[in-house]
Amino acid sequence: MKKLILFFIIIPNLLFASSMKMIGEKGKESEINKTIIIYMYDNYYEPKEINIKKGETIKFLVFNYGELVHEFNIATKEMHIKHQPEMMKMVESKILLADKIDKKKMKEMAKKDHSMSHSHSNSVLLEPNQSAELIWKFSADADLEAACNVPGHYEGGMIAKINK
Repeated sequence: MKKLILFFIIIPNLLFASSMKMIGEKGKESEINKTIIIYMYDNYYEPKEINIKKGETIKFLVFNYGELVHEFNIATKEMHIKHQPEMMKMVESKILLADKIDKKKMKEMAKKDHSMSHSHSNSVLLEPNQSAELIWKFSADADLEAACNVPGHYEGGMIAKINK
C-alpha cells in the first residue's frame, strides 16, 4: 500500500518537474540579466509583449492594478489550458473569489490536493493592489506566453506574448 501511495505522489511531481524544464526553470537572484515590470489590469497586461533572449534570467516585478484577482503565469498555451481546470476548482472551492484569495482555505485544501496550493515558480496569483516578484530563467525553446488562468480571463485575452 505504501508503494502505491508513493507512486501517486512521486509520479505526478516528476511529470510536473519535467514539464517545467520544458519551459525553463526558476531563476537565481545572482543570475538576473534584466528586470521587467508587468502591470495587470482587468483582462490585460502591460506590456502586451515581452522580449527576452534564450538563456536570460529575468526578474519580473508584477503589480495587480485591476479590481479582480489575477495570475501571471509563464507557460505554453497547452500548459495554460491544462491549468485552467485547477483554477476553476479553486473558484468552486471558494478559495479564489473575484477580488480575494482565501489563503487559509487554500492552505487547508492543499493538504489534500497539492494543486490547490498554487505555489509554482513560474506563476504568481495576486489580489487587487498586491505585487510580487518572479525570477525565471528562459532556458528552453518552447513557445511561451504569460497568461491569467482565472476562469474567463484567458478566454478574454489576458495573455502577453513572450518573444525570443
